[in-house]
Amino acid sequence: MKETKQSRWKKILTEDWITVFAATIILLLAVIVPAIMPVMPKTLETGKEWLDAGYMFVFLLLVTYLTSFILNKPLKGIFLSFLAIYLLALLSNVIASIPAVKSTGLESVFFAVIFGLIISNVFKVPKWMKPAIQSEFYIKIGIITLGSTILFGEVMKAGAYGLAQALVVVLVVWNFAFWVARKMKVDDEMATMLASGVSICGVSAAIATCGVIKGDNKKLSTVISLVLVIAIPMMYLLPWLSNLMGLSPQVTGAWLGGTIDTTGAVAAAGTMLGEEAAKTAIIVKSSQNVLLGIAAFLIALYWTYRGKEGQEKPTGRMIWDRFPKFVLGFILASLIFSIFFSIEEAKVVGKITKGFSNSLFSIAFVCIGLETRFKEIFSKENRRPLNAFLTAQTFNIIVTLIVAYLLFDVIQPMLQ
Repeated sequence: MKETKQSRWKKILTEDWITVFAATIILLLAVIVPAIMPVMPKTLETGKEWLDAGYMFVFLLLVTYLTSFILNKPLKGIFLSFLAIYLLALLSNVIASIPAVKSTGLESVFFAVIFGLIISNVFKVPKWMKPAIQSEFYIKIGIITLGSTILFGEVMKAGAYGLAQALVVVLVVWNFAFWVARKMKVDDEMATMLASGVSICGVSAAIATCGVIKGDNKKLSTVISLVLVIAIPMMYLLPWLSNLMGLSPQVTGAWLGGTIDTTGAVAAAGTMLGEEAAKTAIIVKSSQNVLLGIAAFLIALYWTYRGKEGQEKPTGRMIWDRFPKFVLGFILASLIFSIFFSIEEAKVVGKITKGFSNSLFSIAFVCIGLETRFKEIFSKENRRPLNAFLTAQTFNIIVTLIVAYLLFDVIQPMLQ
């Protein structure tokens, strides 16, 4: 049957493609006219900072309205809903920037998700607040724009050992996490998202995997909540253990970067132990971020091959349809900024886009908190995913420590 023009447009105008188009425009603005890019302020002490906060709100509100209109989503109630979500994200930014709070290493996304969780668990999310709760949408744009900050050349130059560690750990831990989740009778969808979240790069990997396998958003919210809840104690526990074991700064940094699932928490934990540990931690975490696109492609290939009942045979078209376009946007952004920009130019643009990504992540994490109920996460139904996650993360901590020690304290000194 011949495909009509209308059906072709319907395939193009999916949320994944719209996030790619929106992120592309944002990246072009950051390159061509960086002065007009909005910034979410960290304090509200001056008139300029209030204006910045207002400008960021208007900019993101327009993006939300325009994309919702293109996707034929209802526009009614978006303004008030987005205003409430944005104010919570802004408040989380302000709190995270208070010196006493900043010294603890807790980042804005932590407070963003806490505010959302308080509303959804202590009170109840009011109906008027629901229209703009679109966590995946904001994170997808944030991931694509974040791609502009991941430069392959810099990662390779600064940390070939970090990339080697990332490859070994991701491969071993992903397979173990998936295996143990299935052994604990966790369904394939949840097991795949859980394995990616533990082994690759936390929230971003879980969301990318959910897009690949067309997973259940409720299961995704559970995995994201587990990643965030477990990352906080790890951020303090691992530096303490590294001091207790007398690990070198490089091994410590590689261990932190390979096991803690959020980049901000990795940076904070590394900073507690000095400049060298922090630098190694960030390089290893960046190396794992680089592997996100490759991992997403392989998962798409596997998921398409197995089909619904393991009987459908994959075709190029099927793989393309299943592959999340926002992950493609992330890879292309990283490649373009790595190849066509000097490191200095890319870093200037990256500073702008990273700030923008962080703002989107704060908004998205408020939404995640609003969508998450602890009663459901710790329910009997989710006890198996929780146990599987804890088992996989424990395995990750042990394996990553062994690999980091061998690479940075045994192999690297031998080859120098």
